[in-house]
Amino acid sequence: MADLPAGLVRPALVGLVPYEPGKPVEELQRELGLERVVKLASNEGPFEPFPAALAALERSAHELNRYPDGGAYRLRTALAERHGVRFQEIAVGAGWPSFPSYAIYARKLGAEPVQVALRDHRYDLAALLDAVTDRTKLVYICHPNNPTGTVNSRAELASYFDHVPSHVLTVLDQAYFEYIEDRDYVDGVEEYVKAGRRVIVLRTFSKIYGLAGLRVGYGVGPAELVTALGKTRRAFDVTSPAQEAALASLEDGGELERRRARNLEGRTELGRILRDAGYKVAGPAAGNFLFVELGEDAQPWFEALLREGVIVRPLAGFGAPQAVRVTVGTPDEQTFLARALSQMRTTAAAS
Repeated sequence: MADLPAGLVRPALVGLVPYEPGKPVEELQRELGLERVVKLASNEGPFEPFPAALAALERSAHELNRYPDGGAYRLRTALAERHGVRFQEIAVGAGWPSFPSYAIYARKLGAEPVQVALRDHRYDLAALLDAVTDRTKLVYICHPNNPTGTVNSRAELASYFDHVPSHVLTVLDQAYFEYIEDRDYVDGVEEYVKAGRRVIVLRTFSKIYGLAGLRVGYGVGPAELVTALGKTRRAFDVTSPAQEAALASLEDGGELERRRARNLEGRTELGRILRDAGYKVAGPAAGNFLFVELGEDAQPWFEALLREGVIVRPLAGFGAPQAVRVTVGTPDEQTFLARALSQMRTTAAAS
């Protein structure tokens, strides 16, 4: 193929390392000759969509010859009512950037991301404020943080918002909001958006609602910002099935409570499995995953576990080359993980 002409590709993209997804489970089974592969790598919910969402998906399938509602009117209306905000303060999209994507998206636009080190696996909000300059436009706070699963206290966040300069927009990513059991955990919409702070709060249907394959999320923030975001969206980016499934999911509070309880049980058991295997787990964790410090290069460890049929997320790309992230799975999946870790130890002892 002919070389591309100079200037065709934006200079900011040169050297950019994109987010790298893992291989499909079926391909790994074929390559490694495994009967079963358990995926605990992507913080997906281990359960299928809500029953009401599955029914909505079946109904919507008959209208797939039509383009979706480009303005997601019914979904935005329902979300506005749910949060007690104006329709104009709800932005929807096919997924929202998170964790390493913060820096990747910034570089795509030619911006310079500034990363501030964690302290005790949590955001150092004071250091984050110290890093803000007159040129800073956005500050991202992932809460709970991915990949460590930790949260900052209400007082720490309040202090941050009291001191962040008025020219900065804070993006408070609460993708794991529905998993939180702690009543002291901050609801960013109630406490910051409605208080008039310069903030947009992100939520998603990809996690506890089990709709990761449909890619639908939303933000709550100032109407002027929502209007601006709408100008950058692709037309019809949130599909009809995604809109219908999200709408149906909002109505089933009982299933939400059941999944929150199951996640707490699963996260507790997952922590026990990992600690019994001799690994250090960061915490207290609040989402549906755990950050595990191995004390060794994570890549060979990841590959050894993969040969036993379990996929986790090595974190070199997150700046933690000796750590992995493990998602809470079903009880059966976590039993499979425990056996795989035991087999790894047996294999290592014999070699």
